[in-house]
Amino acid sequence: MATHKSAIKQDKQSKKRKMRNTKIKSYVKTVIKRVRNAVDEKDMKSSTQALVKAIPAIDKAASKGVIHKKTASRKISRLTKRVNSVTSEAEV
Repeated sequence: MATHKSAIKQDKQSKKRKMRNTKIKSYVKTVIKRVRNAVDEKDMKSSTQALVKAIPAIDKAASKGVIHKKTASRKISRLTKRVNSVTSEAEV
């Protein structure tokens, strides 16, 4: 256990950050799962709605530094690609 005042403060701060990061990561995983499930069901409307909710959540996680910005970009790109594949199948 930390004994110096500054070490105690740093320990508190790291625990706070860890809780925040875990919460944000968990939410990002949840919204991604919702998009994938909607795509698997081939439901065009719900998949686009889920994607509209997922993109800001992923962007916010990247802006907070929870995930890397290129990771966020890659996740958004892949999800958008999946949703577009469902919409193109519905049109054909």
